[in-house]
Amino acid sequence: MAEPRKESVDLSTNTLASGPSLEQVAAEIADAGRAFYSRGWVLGTSGNFSAVLQTDPLRLAISSSGVHKGDMGPRDVVVVDETGRVVEGEGRPSAETLLHLAVVRACAAGAVCHTHSIWSTLLSDSCETGGCVVVEGFEMLKGLEGVSTHEHSARLPVIENSQDMAAFTRSVEETLAQDPAIHGFLLRRHGLYTWGKSMLEARRHVEILEFLLEVIGRRGRTA
Repeated sequence: MAEPRKESVDLSTNTLASGPSLEQVAAEIADAGRAFYSRGWVLGTSGNFSAVLQTDPLRLAISSSGVHKGDMGPRDVVVVDETGRVVEGEGRPSAETLLHLAVVRACAAGAVCHTHSIWSTLLSDSCETGGCVVVEGFEMLKGLEGVSTHEHSARLPVIENSQDMAAFTRSVEETLAQDPAIHGFLLRRHGLYTWGKSMLEARRHVEILEFLLEVIGRRGRTA
């Protein structure tokens, strides 16, 4: 049977979106990968990042699977449709593409970032099933969108890791439906997911949450 035809995208004009070009979005994703690698948050081929190109129909630019984030470039980004099928690019999309799509739909996110830092991995493993990591009282919380006081209490639910991506995605969807005000969640023994209206906002949330996770990890405080 013939392979499904991939949609053609002109990288200079981006016929898939009326906003930033695919070339620009791919460069932003690659830059995030290299920056997070330099901080030790996505060592090796871990982590994945995405940004919405258009919403109707949904087109998502996402990092390719198996790419070393320290060497990541725009060529390492593919475009998928609302089902996760590649419509542009040569690589394979991240194995967690369905999770990115779930976050985009549930949170109206414009970009999603997933890191694999030491502290997010350790803290995600310290909670009971169905638990969460709670961060409160720190000035850095004001870096999260919509938060204006250090008295804010940020919850990061912990979701069980799974190789069953359909069931995994349902767990993420259920978590987001139950607590739509959260800024991120943790996958057990896996890492952090956070998002924003843009890649710039999503990157800021990564920086804020990774800082706070390290602070409470060093203090030995989880909930």
